[in-house]
Amino acid sequence: MIQIDDAGSGSLIGGTCIGTLRCETGEYYYEIIPPILYNKNNFKSKSYLYYTTQIVKNALEELKVINTENIEICQGYMFEDAREYLKSINYRYEGTRILDPLQSLIEKTFEEYSIALGLPRDFIIYTKYPFHLKRLLKWVYADYENRAKYCKTGWKSWARYGFLPTKIYYDVIYKSNYICLKCGKRIINNSKVKVIKICDSENIKIFLHDKC
Repeated sequence: MIQIDDAGSGSLIGGTCIGTLRCETGEYYYEIIPPILYNKNNFKSKSYLYYTTQIVKNALEELKVINTENIEICQGYMFEDAREYLKSINYRYEGTRILDPLQSLIEKTFEEYSIALGLPRDFIIYTKYPFHLKRLLKWVYADYENRAKYCKTGWKSWARYGFLPTKIYYDVIYKSNYICLKCGKRIINNSKVKVIKICDSENIKIFLHDKC
């Protein structure tokens, strides 16, 4: 049995992981769709869907999948073009919801990819990554110039939340359970902190070490 699935397509941060697994042997192949394919022009032309198909092609070749093997492929929109491709080459497939073993494996892969981008491991766990958009925006605004490039900037949510004004000031936190969202290290009790306030209706506050 071959399973094909994605992880991260619903995350503002990062690209999308496309993974393929041969369940019986544990052979696993994945690639990441780069965030640039989610910029305004590429997102509008759905370039990420065609890139997904190319990754599926690469996986079939790498794992030497033959057309008599059963394939389960995610029924979601990410594989619209890929399913048509499998149909065109007469491969046996079923569009379905993908569960384990691939589901947990590909989610772990995307989590490690996100950490490699700079997201703190504890922060990912806390936010139940990748679904809390506004919490992820806090990480972006903590170092906007260096992190905006990792976002899916073709999304409507980016147009709404990606260019908000901010205000910076300094304060003291006497009892802290915060992580500095710039360096990823803990903010200790009784610390002077830099505060970035995102000036929207919610006035979201981001806490950094005062020197970060």
